[in-house]
Amino acid sequence: MSRTTPDQVTEYEPEEVQALLAAGKILLIDVREPLEYAAERIPGALLYPLSTFDPSQLPPEGPRQVVFSCAAGGRSLTAARQRMALGQAAAHLAGGISQWKAEGLPVVRIDPRTGRPV
Repeated sequence: MSRTTPDQVTEYEPEEVQALLAAGKILLIDVREPLEYAAERIPGALLYPLSTFDPSQLPPEGPRQVVFSCAAGGRSLTAARQRMALGQAAAHLAGGISQWKAEGLPVVRIDPRTGRPV
């Protein structure tokens, strides 16, 4: 069940993010670095690394809520706080892709030797 941090960032559990993605209700943005994203990612996640992140370049809140993800939750929380600083609602995947995988949810993995999904 989602919860809210003291600074009002919504934290979603992996199952909630999966359901929201399937329903088309969120835009999931992975803020890890390109090599991390290339190795494995949550299906449907878009890449926008925190190292080049500018929250003003994201779409404003609209029909799909922006939700951030990363490896373990730290970078995604940072991105969400940066978005909130611009007056936009913010949410992130608690525990990141690590928690997502621990709960047995699907990921896209790429074989670095062939570039093909495994």
